[in-house]
Parts: sequence; structure tokens; C-alpha cells
Amino acid sequence: MELLIMVYACKTSCAKSIIGVIPYFPYSKQCKMRKRGSIVSKLLASMMCKAGLTHLITMDLHQKEIQGFFNIPVDNLRASPFLLQYIQEEIPDYRNAVIVAKSPASAKRAQSFAERLRLGIAVIHGEAQDAESDLVDGRHSPPMVRSVAAIHPSLEIPMLIPKEKPPITVVGDVGGRIAIIVDDIIDDVDSFLAAAETLKERGAYKIFVMATHGLLSSDAPRLIEESAIDERVPAAWLRPDALLCCLRAVPLHASQGSLQSPWCSALCCLRLCTSEKRRLRHSCNVPS
Repeated sequence: MELLIMVYACKTSCAKSIIGVIPYFPYSKQCKMRKRGSIVSKLLASMMCKAGLTHLITMDLHQKEIQGFFNIPVDNLRASPFLLQYIQEEIPDYRNAVIVAKSPASAKRAQSFAERLRLGIAVIHGEAQDAESDLVDGRHSPPMVRSVAAIHPSLEIPMLIPKEKPPITVVGDVGGRIAIIVDDIIDDVDSFLAAAETLKERGAYKIFVMATHGLLSSDAPRLIEESAIDERVPAAWLRPDALLCCLRAVPLHASQGSLQSPWCSALCCLRLCTSEKRRLRHSCNVPS
């Protein structure tokens, strides 16, 4: 709401262009319909455009398709170079590591890391993942009815076969190696804890968790400290100035029409309040 008020104030003050810098786009996981619910990412995008935003700069959207919710230019920057640099410089034996996707949904991101580091990849599949079945998201197709005559006397509809999660399986070899779990958001850590326990059982001797946005809601820091995870590396703590470093390259695209005098335009930043930052750092023992 504060961002929208700032944008509207700039608009009513006749600003030529208003650029919003939002490192973490809120509600980015709610980008598609589940259980007939609302698509909150679309709502936020509409509100920002209506308030007067003319350009958006963000980092590692949960889904690239979120850019299509806006009718203004969107720059989706990447934090992966900083995480790749950390792996190469801070993990001495990283050549003996394997990049792990905690679910098939994050396999594409893990594959990207593995190809750049010339490492192997492993995917966890089974009970630990949150599968999106037709029953879960509310779209019962075909309907779960025993008598098709209730719909139409002459209509024949096959019965819906319920999905069952297979036993948890690790596709790939992690025995005697360093497991590096990569994802974009660390918020609810239950899936990360389950993945870490599975990797330990399969023989991984050290486990890293790396992500762009370390939200760590509720008692997530305590749960991670008590888990099998050896180290977690959110990019925002690795390089607090990561977004500013990426922004230095943005004016290079001005000649292509992406930006027009960005540093002379109104710049609205959405960030955590100082007290919240201190609370997170104190709870996770991160130096300020």
C-alpha cells in the first residue's frame, strides 16, 4: 500500500516516468488458480499499473509468466551469478557436489545451476512434493460421480482415477557428495527439511540450501538450525547490494528503448523495514 501511495504521489506531481524497484514481488506464488481462489499476483500487477507505475524492476520472479500480468515493461533480474560465485569460492570441494531439486517443479532451476557449474543433478520425487492434482485445485474433470445419468442420460464420462504419490525417490546419485538444494524462495521450510533428511539417508555428507529470497516465516530459522541442513545461503544476505549491482547494467539497455533516463525518473523502492531486518538477522545470527 505504501508503494502504491508513493507511486500515485509521483504521478499527481507530473513525474515523467515512475520506476518501481521491488526485489521480492509479494504473493508471487499465487500466480495461478488453486481451489477456485484468486490470482493475487494479477491483482497486485493491476493495482501498480493503475497507480501510475511505468516500469518495474524486480529479481527472480517465482514464474516468468508473471511479467505478462503487467502492461508496462518489466525487468526480471537474476541473482544466480552471486550464488554461483559463492559456490565456487566458498565451497572448496564443490566439484564433488550435486545440484538438487527438492521437487520436479524446481528441476529446471537446478538444471541451470548444474550446467553452469558442470555438475550433476538430482531430483527428489515422491511424498515430500506438493502435487497439484485436479482434486486439489478444484477443477474436477471428469466429475467425481458414480452415475453419469445425473449429468445427462446419454452422456458417458469415465470415472476419475485419484492420484497417489509414489514412495519418495531420489533420482540421481548423492552418496558421499555435497548436496546443494537450489530454489527461489525459502519461506515455509517443511519441504526443505524433508528433502534434507532424505538426502542424509541417501548418503550426502553435507547439505547446502540456496535461494534468492530468504523470507523464513514464523519459526523457520529455529527449524533450520535443528535440521540436517549444514548451511543456508539466501542471496540477500550473501550480497545485500546484489540488486544495486545488477541495476548498474540497466542503463545499458536505454538505447534499446527499455529505459529513458532512469536515474532522472521517480524511483520507488519497496523494502523491509529496519526493525524487521534486525529481527531476521538476530534470529538467524547473521551479522549486520
